Amino acid sequence: MSDRLAGKVAVVTGAGRGIGRAVATAFAAQQAALVLVDIAADITGVPYPMASTSQLDHTARMCRELGAPVLTAVADVRAAQDAERVAEQAVERFGRIDVLVNNAGVAGPSGRIVHEVTEDEWAVMMDVNLGGPWRMTKAVGAAMADRRGGSIVNIASTAGLVGYRNFAAYVASKHGLVGLTRAAALDYAPYRVRVNAVCPGSVRDAEATEGRMLAEIGRSIGIEPADHEAAFITQQPMNALVEAEDVAAAAVWLASDESRRATGSVISVDGGYSAR
Repeated sequence: MSDRLAGKVAVVTGAGRGIGRAVATAFAAQQAALVLVDIAADITGVPYPMASTSQLDHTARMCRELGAPVLTAVADVRAAQDAERVAEQAVERFGRIDVLVNNAGVAGPSGRIVHEVTEDEWAVMMDVNLGGPWRMTKAVGAAMADRRGGSIVNIASTAGLVGYRNFAAYVASKHGLVGLTRAAALDYAPYRVRVNAVCPGSVRDAEATEGRMLAEIGRSIGIEPADHEAAFITQQPMNALVEAEDVAAAAVWLASDESRRATGSVISVDGGYSAR
């Protein structure tokens, strides 16, 4: 336990499992108050289950066990009214929002060449991965600017830095999120609101976080579940997958006052993958 985020109120989207859960528990350990957000329902067109309400509740319990005050919110980042409701509920409960972590995202539908991607598949990827962070930023940005302070952390991907074959929609959405990060950083710099991005590489699907994105990416390209970790490790310069906690550690730094002069930054947590 430490106090790097003591006194701060953080909203974390996609908090039901995976990187979102790791970020939430890392923030709780640093004494942040938390608003944990997840759609907690499946999304039409996404070929794997989203987190459930029970998983979101489990994340909340883990954070409370670490001493954090927690509010949970079932919300869809594709809906502006949901984003606004989350912001309103956070302010009603805690008085303000200091940190926003835009983590909610989907990895599929993927695994096909550009001309095989349908309009609906393209739309759902953009709506969640790029539209979601934009809507959440809109919902909290004005209040942060008025208070002259805040940190927005966008969880992008190495797919926001390089291309991947047969993942055009995902790559485009994450490149867009990196672009949104840099543009929003310039917009908010006069108001001392910082906007940064973390670009994880291949993140291991750990039991503790109940992550499944790497398995879904593997499935999309025809890798058997029993083989997907070994297959991805061979592509990593450090010969190891990234852990969700590694990504969370970067988010803690960006949320804290230690990074007070960092804005518009894009931090790779990918074991050297994007350096090749």
